[in-house]
Amino acid sequence: MAVIAQSLPVRGSEVVTDEQQDVDGRRARTIRAAYTTRFVGAELTRNPQDFQIVRRADLVPQAGDVVIATVTELGKHRALQSPVSRRQLMFVGQEIMVAYGHRYAPDQFLAHVPEDLGPCQLVAGGGVASEVIEQHASIHMATQLQPVGLLTRGGKVVNLADFAPLDIEQISARATHNDTVRPPVIAVLGSSMNSGKSTTLGCLVNGLVNAGMNVAAGKATGTGAGNDPNLFTDAGAFSVCDFTDFGFPTTYRLDYETVRSLLVAMIREQSATGADAVVIEIADGLFQGETSRLLTDPIFSQHVDRVLFSSQDALGAQAGERILLDAGLDLAAVSGVLTASPLAAQEAQRQLSTTVINTYDLCQPQIAASLLPTR
Repeated sequence: MAVIAQSLPVRGSEVVTDEQQDVDGRRARTIRAAYTTRFVGAELTRNPQDFQIVRRADLVPQAGDVVIATVTELGKHRALQSPVSRRQLMFVGQEIMVAYGHRYAPDQFLAHVPEDLGPCQLVAGGGVASEVIEQHASIHMATQLQPVGLLTRGGKVVNLADFAPLDIEQISARATHNDTVRPPVIAVLGSSMNSGKSTTLGCLVNGLVNAGMNVAAGKATGTGAGNDPNLFTDAGAFSVCDFTDFGFPTTYRLDYETVRSLLVAMIREQSATGADAVVIEIADGLFQGETSRLLTDPIFSQHVDRVLFSSQDALGAQAGERILLDAGLDLAAVSGVLTASPLAAQEAQRQLSTTVINTYDLCQPQIAASLLPTR
């Protein structure tokens, strides 16, 4: 492992002198890549000689920057999702490749990207390094990391966006040449984390596929992990993407214009696949900052035809219905965790003007197809 001095430009600003570690083939093979860093990891494996690891006291990480870190103490996350979302167990002393990112998770961590390369935490199993600000009282402390340094190539800090296959600003060749009418788009939202959004979306996809449709699915906001995209694929979606395909480890604390553009770009790209319908998940709850702003933005109703709402209980369902209808959105149905309890579903239906549908009933082709917008 060579350590040499080299002048490195820092984010396009001043030129500084620092030490860097070369990456040889063996080290590249032993570093455990995460789901969020899968595209970078593939290139590192192919061409390790192009990369270096840089550490300097005044180097300030940014969201999406790729960091090589050593696991120093196991906590909440004892496994790291691999590039194909396999749970790969971690061991103290191992080097992993993750991305810096902010996290908003009411039932886990509130975390922000730190201002230096000091010790930090693994705040998501999909591969997000951050500094925990707050955490839910019921969970273990986060797994502790010691950054070795930021990954660089050609003197530039590597960011996930550098290797992402999709770009919110640059339309893909497929979408550029797509002259078909946009297919129907349904968005799935929820009252909170763990309200059943992803399962609801997966069952809806499955029902539409059972009705003979080609369905494309996506997850526009949230924290990078492979579970939900894999669920959508397993449900039958023939094309699946999420925000990590656009180079974002998470969407929390992105400037709003970027979140807005990301939603539009995802619908544009999935519509260009030849899908008969596009289903998009909006993560977290209606009160989460980015979600709340999206709902009242005219761009949302211009690109999303109908919404499906998931809730954990009847009270959340009632509040969600009011918020969505007040925003002028076409609410197709209420589903989610509450439907696991017939009593809770009955409570909700007595308070709602919207139909409550059992999550797994969405797999039935007639029910799923009935939720498509009428144009």
